Amino acid sequence: MAQTEVHRARAERAGPPGRARPAPAPPGSAGGGRAARDLRTVKVLWHRETIRFSRNKLRIAMGMVTPLMFLLVLGTGLNSAMSEDSLRDFRAFLFPGVVLMSVQAPAIAVGASIVWDRRSGFLRQMLVAPVRRSAILVGTCLGGATSGAAYGVLVLLLGPVADVPYHPQLLLVLLQVVLVSFAFTALGVAAAVCIRRPETFQVAVSLCMLPLFFLSGAMFPVDGLPGWLGTVVRLNPLTYAVDALRRTMPGDGATAMGGGSVSPEWWGWTPPVLAETGLIAAFALLSLTIATRRFSRVE
Repeated sequence: MAQTEVHRARAERAGPPGRARPAPAPPGSAGGGRAARDLRTVKVLWHRETIRFSRNKLRIAMGMVTPLMFLLVLGTGLNSAMSEDSLRDFRAFLFPGVVLMSVQAPAIAVGASIVWDRRSGFLRQMLVAPVRRSAILVGTCLGGATSGAAYGVLVLLLGPVADVPYHPQLLLVLLQVVLVSFAFTALGVAAAVCIRRPETFQVAVSLCMLPLFFLSGAMFPVDGLPGWLGTVVRLNPLTYAVDALRRTMPGDGATAMGGGSVSPEWWGWTPPVLAETGLIAAFALLSLTIATRRFSRVE
């Protein structure tokens, strides 16, 4: 009797005789739904970072202190200490580096948030979601790039202080600022997925970013540097970010030092702004790829 019931249940599941059972869906048939989930994840994480940025007014104010100190105190002091023959306005030369500095801190802070999310358990909840882990990183990086670009806009509003006039060309500068901010965020995220302790992350990032900034040509021209220092500066990707910003900005910042060029040169060849921008984009893509490969491993 029991065997008869089993055969009857199997027959009902198989359907009437002569009718083929529906074929299983191919593995890639749900790709559209997965892509939609990934895009929704990118949007949610981007929105999360922008909310975190906009609600912390004190952080925004404190993030502007260091760039203002460099521009108004250091720039004005060195400007008065140098002769007019060697320098027209050091603040105009320093201004692109100040913009880079303002973008750097909030973008790297996104990496610190990943370290804290891992400690609090929030990151593990995101990892079990049915989305690609690359979508999680892209959304986080876009949120950090937006926060960093907002700081960059605030500093660009101070352009007249450094003899950088308001000009439609600043829109191109803003696009470069967004790209540099994304590169910084991708670098911070790559460090965050490899470092588990918040204290270690802060120390490691500080030791990494400070030399990169001072060896980027933000404080001095990179043309004509002696020996190993010139080689290190030319190998630093941030050198080309500063130079691209300096050469794109309206005003005389690109020729502030004695009227000559301040761009890096390789055997007498100066890379164009488009090539420098492409180099920064490649650096951002490389950092994001490294972070994605490390993040894709099982936690």
